[in-house]
Amino acid sequence: MNRIIKPISLSTKLFPFFLLALTTDCFSAETQADAYTEGRTLSVYLTASETEQRLALSGTHRFSPGDQPTEGEVSVFVNPNKRFQEFLGIGGAITDASAEVFARLPEEKQAELLRAYYDPKEGIGYTLARTTIHSADFSSGSYTYIEEGDASLETFSIDHDRQYRIPLIKKAIEAAGGKLPLYASPWSPPAFMKDNNNMLNGGKLLPEFRAAWAKYYTLFIKAYEAEGIPIWGITIQNEPMAVQIWESSIYSAGEERDFLRDHLGPTMANEGLGDKKIIVWDHNRDLISHRANTIFEDPEAAKYAWGIGFHWYETWAGGETMHENLRNVARSFPDKKLIFTEGTNEKFSADRYQYWPNAERYGRSMINDFNAGTVAWTDWNILLDQNGGPNHVGNFCFAPVHGDTETGELIYTPTYYYIGHFSKFVRPGARMLSTTTSRSHLLATSFINPDDSVATIVMNQSDMEIPYNFIVESSEIQLVIPAHSMQTLVW
Repeated sequence: MNRIIKPISLSTKLFPFFLLALTTDCFSAETQADAYTEGRTLSVYLTASETEQRLALSGTHRFSPGDQPTEGEVSVFVNPNKRFQEFLGIGGAITDASAEVFARLPEEKQAELLRAYYDPKEGIGYTLARTTIHSADFSSGSYTYIEEGDASLETFSIDHDRQYRIPLIKKAIEAAGGKLPLYASPWSPPAFMKDNNNMLNGGKLLPEFRAAWAKYYTLFIKAYEAEGIPIWGITIQNEPMAVQIWESSIYSAGEERDFLRDHLGPTMANEGLGDKKIIVWDHNRDLISHRANTIFEDPEAAKYAWGIGFHWYETWAGGETMHENLRNVARSFPDKKLIFTEGTNEKFSADRYQYWPNAERYGRSMINDFNAGTVAWTDWNILLDQNGGPNHVGNFCFAPVHGDTETGELIYTPTYYYIGHFSKFVRPGARMLSTTTSRSHLLATSFINPDDSVATIVMNQSDMEIPYNFIVESSEIQLVIPAHSMQTLVW
């Protein structure tokens, strides 16, 4: 039987509501290959440039016996018997900026946004979230949870977050069905703890405050959990090699290793938080191997690290995305997880809400990241206003959805739908399947869900409509993918 989505008319600026009925035939991993496809129907969901199709059911097909593809034919190959990393989830960051914009929307638009992101039937089913430990650039101003100079942390309070951020996080958890793994990242220690006495413009954590700063993470976790918000994990430092005009702090690989090994890891364990995941690096793909080698080769540091996070900003201008570095880390340290912790399209301009290359940047990254071994993928702000903010240093960016605080409208960008081709159809606990393409015009990845349904995501990044063979072992279907489009094949 089939996974069926019943679509209604769609708009590029309004959220599409879906009704989802899910039933599947079950099969075991030991079944012969033909049993994966024999008698099965495949449903194709499409988002395409220059059309109104957004996550729309565009056709159903039935597998038939396949032939050897000929030289020059375009094919996508899936081998369901070869399974790789377990999928954790896809989501976005609930920042101060997102929460402030959300609070300024009409109640019906707030409810719509929550369905759009977190409802697996009517929305795209986000299953992961990130937030910040006190302020970042996407806050209306810099702040911490303590009074300046309080090295004993006696004044620690998350009252600031109770106005906007905590209420939105609670609503997101509810909209996601009561469970939404959340991890948190600091952008900078308090100013007095740093050698530049400033939360902005880089600087380093002073040695005498390492113990206090480690304790600060635990106070944050306990305060949020006292609010009924479970914290799944933390990253040690957002972008530890970037001196930014906003909140930032620098750690060399050795300094991050030593802070984890000698302070943060033991402090988390001593405070009863040893089950929380600790993610190192949280920066770009270019230097990820050096950071992994430095930290994971130290057994005392490595025992506290769940995995390594990465962003996509390193070399995008040159068109190179350094995914081989991810594969190297996955091969070198197979017991550590890869997680994409942040990406966004910079240089906001309201006339580019529907700019298709922004979505394709996401599609390329997500497919290549998952194929390199990534287990989870987190977008940056879930919501920004009509100016790409608020942001207290003018670093305005795009989000998948923008809320116009003057008109009260929500604006859905193509990026939202491209992310949805993954998050709606790939669920936590899925396993990635062996998937390749015969021509570089197409990118593809596949996952088998815990209910044995399979989702293959195919992206056409070319200017041409492309016919292709979809081949699963000895069965195949002939399909066509429009230019600049994304398909999810569900079977």
